Amino acid sequence: MSFFSPSRGELSFDDTFIDIIHYINQSPEGAYKLIIGTDSHAYLGDNVTFVTAIIIHRIGKGGRYYFQKQKKQYMGSLRQRMYFETSLSLEVASRLTNKLANSGFEEMNIEIHLDIGEKGETREIIKELVGMVIGSGYDARIKPESYGASKVADKYTR
Repeated sequence: MSFFSPSRGELSFDDTFIDIIHYINQSPEGAYKLIIGTDSHAYLGDNVTFVTAIIIHRIGKGGRYYFQKQKKQYMGSLRQRMYFETSLSLEVASRLTNKLANSGFEEMNIEIHLDIGEKGETREIIKELVGMVIGSGYDARIKPESYGASKVADKYTR
């Protein structure tokens, strides 16, 4: 599972984690948010491109991001795609949580940004997907607060 960083290039998951920790250690007194978001773009009858982004935000001072892109078989159901997006984010969050706990950063809070909102077709599944994230132990954000999915990941879906 490799990620790409605009500032660091292609990185393995482990190297991505190391880069995040180095970034935090450059300014340990700072306040941080670790954000994971996934977005997708369906190509009618062909495939779906999913992009999962990891963002380390040094609040008030910028941040870094990393993303992973993958193609899957076409999914005609928006509900199915939204559940898959959420599961991809949760999978990455789980892996990061384990690495954080083993590295002395168990207090780091992870937010999952969902590409869903009160407007549009996805409003009907907000409670389900937010419940899935909260039930997994993470904070959930939806539009307009879910920039990890709706801005960062979305940038690389096409």
